[in-house]
Amino acid sequence: MAEVQVKEEKGGKNKQKKQHLRVDFTPMVDMNMLLITFFMFCTTLLKPQTMNLNMPSKEDTPNPTKARASTAVTLLLGENDELFYYLGEIDSTRYNDKTFLETTDYSPEGLRKLLLEKNKGTYELIQDLKIKQKNLQISDSTFYKEVQKIQDEAMKVTKIAPTVMIKATEKSTYKNLVDALDEMLVTNIGTYAIVDIAEGERYLLYTKTGNPDYLSDKQRSDLAKNAKK
Repeated sequence: MAEVQVKEEKGGKNKQKKQHLRVDFTPMVDMNMLLITFFMFCTTLLKPQTMNLNMPSKEDTPNPTKARASTAVTLLLGENDELFYYLGEIDSTRYNDKTFLETTDYSPEGLRKLLLEKNKGTYELIQDLKIKQKNLQISDSTFYKEVQKIQDEAMKVTKIAPTVMIKATEKSTYKNLVDALDEMLVTNIGTYAIVDIAEGERYLLYTKTGNPDYLSDKQRSDLAKNAKK
């Protein structure tokens, strides 16, 4: 509490005697606490939200664009939530083959089903570990250690684990990329990478969809020149 003192003036018989003016600042304490709580709450809401991104190390994959053909899965993220993929490697003889590039979507019956089929065996083992972790049968450190062990064995020993290459076009959205990364975690994919799309893959998308927007500037220029001939 605080008081404001008013000095009493001397002289003058007819002047009334002034009383002390008392101002109580106690309610301001509650107001300040409310304001502090409000700003603290807003600061928590504005905290940036992030997601974990597991990328293959340089030691495991010296060339990140080179993967084992038998287990390689390449995802091409197109416009309007379109999602294309092909298995194995691609060469120049495939660029005009419309059947080489396949179409799927981001639903559980689309991309998730594809990845579960490719990661069969490894997925079930990791799911068992997740159940044990949830039931507090194993610690978090033990869980991550065992997951790494399973994925390393599937990649280096049995060689059944898929390597997924995610390639986004300029027509795709950030949401498409996040959805694709979410599916990597859901299906327990151990090795995946975000890679720039190659020129040949751009032409493959053009062959599949007929959309020239997938092409690079040079490819569109060459296509226009060939059309004039």
